[in-house]
Amino acid sequence: MPSNPTSEPARTARLLIVDGHAYAYRAFYAIRALTSPDGVATNAIYGFIRMLDKVLSRAKPSHAVVVWDGGLARERMSLLPEYKAQRPPMPPDLERQLDEIVAYLRAANIASCLQEGCEADDCIAALAHQAVAAGWEVIIASSDKDFMQLVGPQVSLINPGDKIETLWGADEVRAKTGVEPAQIVDWLSLVGDSVDNIPGVPGVGSKTAADLLHQFGSISELFRRLAEVRSDRLRAALEASAELVRRNQELVRLNWEVPCGTNLEALTTKDCDNDMLRRLYSLWGFTSLLRELDLSGQKEGVLI
Repeated sequence: MPSNPTSEPARTARLLIVDGHAYAYRAFYAIRALTSPDGVATNAIYGFIRMLDKVLSRAKPSHAVVVWDGGLARERMSLLPEYKAQRPPMPPDLERQLDEIVAYLRAANIASCLQEGCEADDCIAALAHQAVAAGWEVIIASSDKDFMQLVGPQVSLINPGDKIETLWGADEVRAKTGVEPAQIVDWLSLVGDSVDNIPGVPGVGSKTAADLLHQFGSISELFRRLAEVRSDRLRAALEASAELVRRNQELVRLNWEVPCGTNLEALTTKDCDNDMLRRLYSLWGFTSLLRELDLSGQKEGVLI
C-alpha cells in the first residue's frame, strides 16, 4: 500500500533516564526546611518533584525511568576495596523520604528501577545501550561525569544543576574535558575520580591527560610508545602507575551488560493518577502543588 504523502513521519522514541539518587540528594540539599503537617521532613520529595517536572518539560520523552542504586558492584570492590569508601552515609532524613518519592513516581506513572547489587550507573548504561540498539534517542539526567563516555549521536546528557538546561553532546564533552566521548574512560583513568575515591596518576591533571590522549589516542598506545613522552618526570610517573591506570579503566568503564529487569516498552510515559497525587500532596502538605494540579488539569507526564 503506498504511503500517505500528507501523513507526518513517526516520531523517534526518546527515553529519559534519571539518576534517582543524584536527583534526591540535590533536592535534599537545595531545600532544607520543609516538613509535612505532622512534622516529617518533605524537602527532598518536593524538590525531586519540581526537578523532575523541569527535566520532563525539557526532554519531552516518549519513555522515562528513574534508576536507583542497588549497591556497589562486586567487581569494582574486588579491584579497589576503597572504592567510594569516603562517601558519608545517607542522611536519615533523606533516606526516610526515598520511599515517598517512589510512591510519587507510582502516582505519576513514571517507571522506577532498582536492581539489587547493581550500581545505578551500570543500569543506566544498560538501558541506554538497549534504547540505542532499538534506534531510540536517549537523554540521561545526571551530573555524574562518568556518563560522558556514553555520549554519541543518539545519547545526550542534561545536568540538573544547569539553569539553561543544555543538552550535552560530543561538542560539550570536548569543551569540558578536551577529549572525545570515546576517550573519557582513558581520560578519567589517568586523572582519577575523587568522587569515587579512584586515585589518578600523580601529577597528571585534566589538561595533561587530554594532551597525552591527543598525542597518543588511547592509553594502550600511550604505554606502547611511552618512550616518546618528553618529560622525564611525567614518563616516570606514568611508568610507575601503569597497573593503576589499567585498573582504573575497569573501574571507570560502565558495564552495559548488567541485567536491569526492565523492558523498554514498559517505560512508556502515561497519564498520572490524579486522585493518588491529590492524596499524596495533601499528606505532605504541598498546597501549591495541589492548587496547580487543580488549575492545570491533566498534562502529559507530571502534574504540578
